Amino acid sequence: MKFIAALTTLVLAAVASAQMPTPYNCATGPTQIAITSFTLDPYPLCINKMVCASGTGTLSTPVVDGATLSITGRYLGRLVYTDNHDLCSLLASQGFACPMPTTMTSITACVLVKPNAPPNIGVALRVVAVNGDGGTLFCQAADGVIATTCPP
Repeated sequence: MKFIAALTTLVLAAVASAQMPTPYNCATGPTQIAITSFTLDPYPLCINKMVCASGTGTLSTPVVDGATLSITGRYLGRLVYTDNHDLCSLLASQGFACPMPTTMTSITACVLVKPNAPPNIGVALRVVAVNGDGGTLFCQAADGVIATTCPP
């Protein structure tokens, strides 16, 4: 029994000190934001708490009303997590308004990690933003992203 408790403690400590997997561009065509950096904070993600996705880069066209943010997670190829948001509403909650001018060099959107997020397994996470004009703002993905149950 002590071995199991020690192993559990070791696994949880490894998860708590984990580095975010390296994100990559998952867009299949042109994007309206040339992303130079992308982060998730906090990492690992905390189930039932807010996480902020931040992207820095060059915006080639304004972000306009109707823009969406979609988040999906896959484990062993199977869809295990989905979440969709109005991007302009997320930005408005941080004091930004659509249309967002091309002079902006970073976008941060904070969302709740839903309670049904699978805990302590690495998922292939994909974050896709589509502009209100139908163009892809960005697609960023990372493999092995972990969500965990964090203390209150």
